[in-house]
Amino acid sequence: MAEQENSPELQRPASATELFIAFTLLALQGFGGVLAVAQRVLVDQRRWLTREEFLGLLSVGQVLPGPNVCNLALMIGDRFFGLRGAFAALAGMMAVPLVIVIALTALYVHWSGHPMVAGALRGMAAVSAGLIIGSALKLLPALRMNPMGLPVCVALGALTFAGIALLRWPLIWVLLVLGLAGWAYAYRCIRAELAAKHGGVA
Repeated sequence: MAEQENSPELQRPASATELFIAFTLLALQGFGGVLAVAQRVLVDQRRWLTREEFLGLLSVGQVLPGPNVCNLALMIGDRFFGLRGAFAALAGMMAVPLVIVIALTALYVHWSGHPMVAGALRGMAAVSAGLIIGSALKLLPALRMNPMGLPVCVALGALTFAGIALLRWPLIWVLLVLGLAGWAYAYRCIRAELAAKHGGVA
């Protein structure tokens, strides 16, 4: 609670154009994945969201069909300017990067067999993995505000990692089993918390 009180006041984009520019710049930083830098840009730099809000939107984006970064852009755009903002944010994520990707694809087809290109791609893959792990560790303190408690959240995260990375379970089954289990436990915790606040009446 003290952390929320001492945190800087949240801002909001001035227009849909600012949303478009912000998400364009965000997308251009996303070598290997935008999520690695999205939290830093949207929470720390622009202060459009708290860490808890970002984590909540990211959670919804992860379980919806489609790329989670596009889902995140749509939800944030809609949050500030409705449908117009959603399209502006999504266009920012897609427009300029699409042109760059098409150009780089043409170059890759021509130079993919070169040893220096192959080595550079391996190096970028390692850096991208490090960025994602760093973002996950930075978001970890936000889980302290979760009604399930930090130990349960960490345990669910570890089980998810084990199911996908180690046991190679299909993502849909991991989401159905662990996602529903997490939802049910969170619902129970929230009901208990509300019952305690209202004198035993949930």
